[in-house]
Amino acid sequence: MLLIATLVFLKVEFFSSLWSTVADIYPYTVFTVALLLGWRFSRSRLIFAILVLAIADRTIFYLNFEQPQSLELHLRIFNIVAFFTPINIMLIALIKERGIFTLRGMGRFLVILGQPFLFYQIIKYKFEYAFNFLDYSIIQSAFLDRIPLTQPVLLIYLLAFLITILNYILKQDVVEGNFFWALVTSFFAFLSHAIQPFSTIYFSSAGLILIASVLEYSLSMAFRDELTGLPARRSLNDTFLKLPNRYSIAMIDVDNFKKINDQYGHDIGDQVLRMIATKLLKVSGGGKAFRYGGEEFTLIFAGKSVNETKPHVEDLRETISTNRFFLRNDKRPKKKPQDLSSAPKSRKIIPISVSIGVAERDENHDTPQEVLKAADKALLRAKKAGRDRVRIYGKLNP
Repeated sequence: MLLIATLVFLKVEFFSSLWSTVADIYPYTVFTVALLLGWRFSRSRLIFAILVLAIADRTIFYLNFEQPQSLELHLRIFNIVAFFTPINIMLIALIKERGIFTLRGMGRFLVILGQPFLFYQIIKYKFEYAFNFLDYSIIQSAFLDRIPLTQPVLLIYLLAFLITILNYILKQDVVEGNFFWALVTSFFAFLSHAIQPFSTIYFSSAGLILIASVLEYSLSMAFRDELTGLPARRSLNDTFLKLPNRYSIAMIDVDNFKKINDQYGHDIGDQVLRMIATKLLKVSGGGKAFRYGGEEFTLIFAGKSVNETKPHVEDLRETISTNRFFLRNDKRPKKKPQDLSSAPKSRKIIPISVSIGVAERDENHDTPQEVLKAADKALLRAKKAGRDRVRIYGKLNP
């Protein structure tokens, strides 16, 4: 969306009077905001990427406004910057967050900030012939000849596009996806290098895309539980505001969860919670699952009474109780052996079950918070009755 907005802004003549003004303010605003957000949220990759984009932007900016000693040198510097920018962004997309002021973080700073100094020394002492490979034409094409980027630069951009897309597919993370869009936007910047202030606005939008990804990720973390992937308590409260007049709420508690943690460890406990979450996501009847906290979960059935909801939560309870949760063998190899028959097997099965309490909105429970409390009371009855069962608030169950 930000890339499309940038394209519209730069292609529609109506905004042409604003181009220069925006180019004077936009890059410095984006650079400052990125540094502050990167520092505040400890997002070193955002800071590294914004530095790469800023270096590319200022280099192209001065190339356009400074009278070059020779056109050949001008194009050589341009293609060097265009070659290393996607490489840097691609590598930043692939590395893990390791902090800003750590040893690794400072090392990455030096690598990025050392590149302009290195290129300056190469050009100053006339070693730019080291980049003669950038002038190589892989295929003969009149269309490619009209593009200001050389074919090796186009090839490295294509490689960076493919790798960042693959990285996003593997990680399914909004930040990884936006590294791809930042790359695409920087590509447009290099395509328009001879037209100022287009390149500066494109580079700035690439930085803004990365800023937006950090904000979107932070918002997602606030509304989504990191362990299970389910919507979290804050998302539950927001859903309460959108419920119709008729609905029911189920509270789910993992039976004997403290004993599981104490006996098998918190790693096994986390695996149990993730397994429960996958079952909750597949609940029938249109129930929407949330992690309430600890070993407790919540299901909301909009438009359904407790009688309509009960068969679905009964199926859920039975699915979980009949699911065989195997405890991995301590001698299990880290890598999958070629001969599976020789691998040590674990026959230890941990019994997993849940207790569920259900309540619906009625004249005595008019708000979601009141219905939730009623469902919690029904849950306590289910646990007192022996666990692994469903209880409905206000009804006597055998």
